[in-house]
Amino acid sequence: MDYFLQLVISGIAVGLLYGFIGMGFAMIYRATGVVNFAQGELMMLVSYIAFTLAGTFQFGFWLMLAATVAASVLIGLLIEVLLIRPMLGQPVFSTVMVTIGLAVILRSVVVLIWGADPMPLNAGLPTEVIKIGPAGLYPAQLYSVGLMAAVLLGLWTFFRYSRVGIAMRATANVQTAALLMGINVKRIFALSWALSAGLAAIAGVLIGVVYDVNPGMWTTGLRSFPAVILGGLDSVFGAALGGILIGVVENLSEGYIGRGMKEIAGFVLILVVLMVRPYGLFGKPEIERV
Repeated sequence: MDYFLQLVISGIAVGLLYGFIGMGFAMIYRATGVVNFAQGELMMLVSYIAFTLAGTFQFGFWLMLAATVAASVLIGLLIEVLLIRPMLGQPVFSTVMVTIGLAVILRSVVVLIWGADPMPLNAGLPTEVIKIGPAGLYPAQLYSVGLMAAVLLGLWTFFRYSRVGIAMRATANVQTAALLMGINVKRIFALSWALSAGLAAIAGVLIGVVYDVNPGMWTTGLRSFPAVILGGLDSVFGAALGGILIGVVENLSEGYIGRGMKEIAGFVLILVVLMVRPYGLFGKPEIERV
């Protein structure tokens, strides 16, 4: 029983990181209908920016996180304005190919600037493992629980009560109707990329603190993709829960079946789910969103 609880608790800790990245995927897809395949690479880039900020200015964790999120939001806006906005009116496939090209460029840029060796991200957090029942977690993994709760509450309030959030929901449902109602859809698209980049920054800082920063971090974005498919590509909150489920399933499959299952367990799970619910656990069929 202790072994089972250890796998579940550590799986939840990893799944929260998947959830942050998955929410970024869903944020952009819900607003624009585009899957951003550079989300993992963006997370990797901002984790290196956090590394530079921590080393240059000796920022503490919270100040470093705030500065990294601000830098990431700016990067997200620049990507939308310079690369995505010119693709408006073009086939979605073309825009997706732009994000794939961006992903390759970001991988090369990171190695060119920072090198290929792993480096520790010193965020001023304690390094001692904290025991929670049979499982041991790093403080950064515990921080991810509070950050996820705060982000979910903030996004729910934003979408529910703010004028901009309501405009984003309207744009996600029917863009043509949103345009007719006077909503600036271009600004909504830019905001979705900015928020997605901010979520990537949170994930990048937490992953860097726990596992060090390295050029292979982008693969975490790939492994987070089943989370957003499981929760529903158009469901930001479903992606958060999907990330937790994927993390737990990965740990349990490796713990009870064998090594190597962790890399494929998430993809096996979404194949099973998609056969029953092609739009994910919390997504909606296209006909319901029109």
